Amino acid sequence: MIRVIDEERSVAFYKKAFRLEIADRLDFSDFTLVYLSNPETEFEVELTVNKGRSEPYDLGDGYGHLAVSVDNLDAEHARFEAEGLNPRKLVEFAPDGKLVGRFFFVADPDGYQIEVLERSGRFK
Repeated sequence: MIRVIDEERSVAFYKKAFRLEIADRLDFSDFTLVYLSNPETEFEVELTVNKGRSEPYDLGDGYGHLAVSVDNLDAEHARFEAEGLNPRKLVEFAPDGKLVGRFFFVADPDGYQIEVLERSGRFK
């Protein structure tokens, strides 16, 4: 679950970045839950929109984050750049010379950092 301020802006970002569409939307008096998914997997992201909230959320100093895997990291990084999503640099994580994973991060409209990870090795 990710708390967001602007539902429309967040839904547009996740659609553009990860091809996620609204699978369900539950509207309550104080908040709305928006479930995003795509036909590729059963994975869903739940966006929570607290009504009346206008201040950004304090994301804290923890390093918890969402990771999304892709087949072709280089192509996705180029697509993110072309879409104006401002991906950070590509990283090859290879302690001791052995490749563990390739990835980049991108921030959503509320500042949450999302890892885009290439499907290889341990990461399917």
